[in-house]
Amino acid sequence: MRTHVNLPEDLVAAVDDQAGKGKRSQFIEEAVREKLRKDSLLSALRRTAGVLSAKDHPEWDTPEDVASWVRDLRKQSDQDFEERQRG
Repeated sequence: MRTHVNLPEDLVAAVDDQAGKGKRSQFIEEAVREKLRKDSLLSALRRTAGVLSAKDHPEWDTPEDVASWVRDLRKQSDQDFEERQRG
């Protein structure tokens, strides 16, 4: 789709220098997609900030507690897998 966008001359020159001859549209498309991706991720982070609380998860109090919690989860997962394999 064609569209009309106004950009400052210095920005267009910088894009042309960076993208190379005949690659302006592709460069701008990639830049816009990347900006949209980042904005979407930032929005998701803002919406979910504070959903998890350390006080609700004492297993996350210290790095040692977290490591122990992860080991226990992995051990349980391995046991569950072995049980499913036995049928």
